[in-house]
Amino acid sequence: MALTTVCRSYFDCRFGQLHVHTARPPSGAAPNFTPLLCFHQSPQSGRVFTEVLKDLGRDRFVYAPDTPGYGESDAPTSPPDIADYADAMGDLLDQLGHMPVDLLGYHTGALTATELALARPQQIRRLVLIGLPLVDQSFIDAFNSKPWPVPMTMDASFVSAEWNRSVQWAGPGMTLPLIMRGFVDKLKAGDKSFWGGRAAMRARFHEKLPRVTQPILAIGPKDDLWEISARAEGQIQNGRFERWPDHGFGIFDVAKESINAKLRGHFDN
Repeated sequence: MALTTVCRSYFDCRFGQLHVHTARPPSGAAPNFTPLLCFHQSPQSGRVFTEVLKDLGRDRFVYAPDTPGYGESDAPTSPPDIADYADAMGDLLDQLGHMPVDLLGYHTGALTATELALARPQQIRRLVLIGLPLVDQSFIDAFNSKPWPVPMTMDASFVSAEWNRSVQWAGPGMTLPLIMRGFVDKLKAGDKSFWGGRAAMRARFHEKLPRVTQPILAIGPKDDLWEISARAEGQIQNGRFERWPDHGFGIFDVAKESINAKLRGHFDN
């Protein structure tokens, strides 16, 4: 079956306009599986899920919204918490009208997916969480002392710092165009780019993850959350945790066959 086309649209949410990347079965074809919402990491956009949408969108509705303040979505007027991001995604769900739905969350998006699963247990069916920010106090203190992305400056030093970070954390197989795509998304958020990271530090994920009753597949790629993602093993009430040592940032592009097959294995039943 041919890959589907990824389209773009806007929906209203409590923070203004929410930009959403969408894929669906070809015209005339009925969806065979539960709709899927994909939540990206900060500071990026729903574009990281392009290959997921093109593949899984062949036989279900797939949505990848830009988190408020990132990509092309309007920003909140003040720094949000993860619950605020989840509420905005709830606004989207109310307009889509799907019942039930599955969730894919990546890094900060894993926190949003977890929050939404707890808030809407009857609507959220299954979750895949990739890169789990189970931060401890030392991690939080390090972020608060030196937030990232770094603050903007009148000279180019902040641009150089973030480019170097993007190159440093590029996963195996990441090409220069893929690194640049993420780098541009990072800069687009401007002086609000660290808001997602701030929300993640305040999320108390270690208290919320064990409360999720829906089936969870958790995956820990070898990225900047490699060590702390492993804390999910033993905290998941209904599901399992897998380490993926051969992949890091860029997993949805450079390992699209493997990750999409893993998603289908968890969602297609």
